Amino acid sequence: MTKDISIQEDQSDAKRRRARGEFVRGVSGFRNTIGDTDFPAEAGRYHLFVALNCPWCHRVTLARNVLGLQDRITLDVAFPNRTDEGDPEGPNLWEFAPERVATLTSKPLFECTAETGTGNALRLAKQIYMAEGSTEQSVPILYDKIEGRIVNNESAEIVRMLDAAATALGSTIPVVDRVRLNPDELAIRSEIHDLNDLIYTTINNGAYKAGFSSDQAIYAAAFDAYFNTLAKLDDLLSDGRPFLTGQRFTEADLRLFPTLYRHDPVYYVRMKLNGARILDYQHLWRWLCRVYALPGIADAGSLVHCRQGYFGRSWNGVVPSGPFKPMEYPKAYEHSDLA
Repeated sequence: MTKDISIQEDQSDAKRRRARGEFVRGVSGFRNTIGDTDFPAEAGRYHLFVALNCPWCHRVTLARNVLGLQDRITLDVAFPNRTDEGDPEGPNLWEFAPERVATLTSKPLFECTAETGTGNALRLAKQIYMAEGSTEQSVPILYDKIEGRIVNNESAEIVRMLDAAATALGSTIPVVDRVRLNPDELAIRSEIHDLNDLIYTTINNGAYKAGFSSDQAIYAAAFDAYFNTLAKLDDLLSDGRPFLTGQRFTEADLRLFPTLYRHDPVYYVRMKLNGARILDYQHLWRWLCRVYALPGIADAGSLVHCRQGYFGRSWNGVVPSGPFKPMEYPKAYEHSDLA
């Protein structure tokens, strides 16, 4: 599996950078691969722990769906808001709590599940890590149910290994009909790599740089980089190509989608990215609608979870009711003519 330098952020001088107000994403600690001696590629062996509001988890659920692995890799979904100060284990922890009521809907979210992957009915993702002596707390987690071990918790690597091992993992989509996220052709791989690097730095992580940094200058730089890249990508798509690298949906499209899916209904307000909507970029909007229409894409995420998760963590926990113009989201993604 080809490694990608764009899957994690530079950690140099991270403590000082955080102290001056910059959001610096940490590094995932579990980096094994399906296909290693301890983790053979077998249908039904692996499990994913995710949260549907998390864009890094969204990458993984997208890959699972478009590769036809829904029936081969089991899945648990955490509640979109983490624990609060009153929790006996502490705040800010991912929790498997299907009975928990969302403030947005005034009822439980049907996608949320109990923890079933370990066989121990654990409540917190933190406890999955604790069983291996780790203090990490993040999702997604790719888990081996036979070995009872975490395989990997870096979303970009999980996407790559699912793509590479889809047939051995028991994909229900014939090879001839299945997308190849990271094709064998070196020229396309090089193009994907360059797009991944740009998209991760300025869009995927850039949204968090803008939304969660407390320094005005750092925010402004992230804001400018984000919208400059949106303009570049809109121009790239202006030649009529359906996807970022041409005629085929690839990993570059998959990695861009979670952020743009969230932009208009969530990030525009929550991440202070109010320069423009994706709806204001004709070619990007049509690309977004085109991807949303692909089999398995719409079922891989939830804007209810996104709205609950992002705004539910804001200072007062109130979730905005909109937008409803030109129509409610995600229904808007079914209408490419809106741009």
